[in-house]
Amino acid sequence: MAITDSDISDALRSYLERYPDEVEQLSEPLRLLAQGRDFASRRRFPMHVTIGALLVRDDAEILLIEHLDYGITLQPGGHLEPTDTTLVEAAVRELTEETGVDPRQVSVVSQAPVYVEYGRVPARPQKAEPEHYHLDIGYAFTTVRGEVGRIQESEVTGAGWYPLEVAERRVGHRIKRATAAPA
Repeated sequence: MAITDSDISDALRSYLERYPDEVEQLSEPLRLLAQGRDFASRRRFPMHVTIGALLVRDDAEILLIEHLDYGITLQPGGHLEPTDTTLVEAAVRELTEETGVDPRQVSVVSQAPVYVEYGRVPARPQKAEPEHYHLDIGYAFTTVRGEVGRIQESEVTGAGWYPLEVAERRVGHRIKRATAAPA
């Protein structure tokens, strides 16, 4: 069964139980989700959900990508697909698609998100997308032997392991949350 607005709302509530100080900044996505408009669909505007994966190796490094469209370093992630059945599975799918990491080498840290960010995306006429918002929901994963494989060149120009301190400077506070997420 495809991911529903109820699934998304449940994940957001679980996240806000852990990070109640973020309720105000996530009030608009909460309001929109209450309307029940299939926000798992990439074609839903003014908001839709994207997913992110923070993969930590040996508690010392995190896997990041160079995003083709945005031209910046980010965690692997992207839009939900109609075939996705859970947010965690969608995060693993995006992780493996973009970086080629073997999903059998990946373990989920927690079923609750470790970060949720709501941000504006400029209009992209080439994709027939007006200005809109992404509700990006991220999960933490660990690996011992995970290695970068074949990257998804249509979306990523590179992928590599970064020391946690370097990654946090480049990507932000969500990196620290990947290592501090309770099981």
